[in-house]
Amino acid sequence: MVAELSRLRDQIDDVDKQMVSLLARRLELVAEVGEVKSQHGLPIYAPDREAAMLASRRQEAQSQGVPPDLIEDVLRRTMRESYSSENDSGFKCLNPDLRQIVVIGGKGQLGGLFARLFALSGYQVTVLDKDDWEHADALLADAGMVVVSVPIDVTEAVISKLTQLPDDCLLVDLTSVKSGPLQAMLAAHSGPVVGLHPMFGPDVASLAKQVIVYCDGRHPEAYQWLLEQFRIWGAGLNRISAIEHDEGMTLIQALRHFTSFVYGVHLAEENPNLDQLTALSSPIYRLELAMVGRLFAQDAGLYADIIMSSPQNLAMIKRFYQRFGEAIDLLEQHDKATFVDAFAQVENWFGDYAPRFLQESQGLLRQANDATHRSAT
Repeated sequence: MVAELSRLRDQIDDVDKQMVSLLARRLELVAEVGEVKSQHGLPIYAPDREAAMLASRRQEAQSQGVPPDLIEDVLRRTMRESYSSENDSGFKCLNPDLRQIVVIGGKGQLGGLFARLFALSGYQVTVLDKDDWEHADALLADAGMVVVSVPIDVTEAVISKLTQLPDDCLLVDLTSVKSGPLQAMLAAHSGPVVGLHPMFGPDVASLAKQVIVYCDGRHPEAYQWLLEQFRIWGAGLNRISAIEHDEGMTLIQALRHFTSFVYGVHLAEENPNLDQLTALSSPIYRLELAMVGRLFAQDAGLYADIIMSSPQNLAMIKRFYQRFGEAIDLLEQHDKATFVDAFAQVENWFGDYAPRFLQESQGLLRQANDATHRSAT
């Protein structure tokens, strides 16, 4: 039995080595594709091509007795690496006549990411950080675009200093709050203005499939090239008004981060054995715990600024607190019928999104479980 098992494992190892060689060859081809896309200004992410390829591979897998979900998982992970490697080829510059781009806060993580992407696209990029303001006038005098990427609590103050930009200079910000900064840019600068909110963190390996929200400010014809440059980087664009954006971020960011913060505080006060807690965790709880822990591995000041950036955030959190209390009343009264009725109402509100989210979450849980290492006992 031992000899037979060893022989089969040796064959599996040989197949695995072939898979590694094939993946290496695929990445080589991807690098060549990246060169072609860079030359011709094509986006690194082509959703139609990806969907057609996955559908074809799934069909081929099924015909050979391979689970279609397996080949899709392998290919999606491979493509994620491919999109990242395509960054090395650089990107076509869509506005080669643009004067220098000045990134205020370019030594920070998000500002640094955009500075690198602009440089990869062939633009002349200069960083203006908090220690460089004595040279600000000289740096900004010939700017073709100024990107403001500073902490939320100082964004409007920094923008208010930008009153001497060239008339044709494009002024943008990368802040997660839009109404205040957009109005500040319009007040400080008479030229083209657009508000941006990258819906991702600075640790992304690629902008493929990421989303950048933009809020029109002034002279939209002057920044269409910038939006198209984002598309070439692989990002999707979502146009929205500043007010609608901030209303959405109250739920997407402020409330979510606040509830994670409170849950983390609660855990720390209860002080469970974290090793034991993770050992006992189901995949879904471990994933939820990871998302809470992720918050506390990052900049506390950033999340404080996000949560405290708007009075409407506090109002939303208070309404959530009220509903939390109402839910506790159901528990105290042991009112299962009302609980079930409320559950059904929320299920109806989600509609078709509920089964869609169930399917999406099952994929996430499989990945989380695959990454878990448990010792045999």
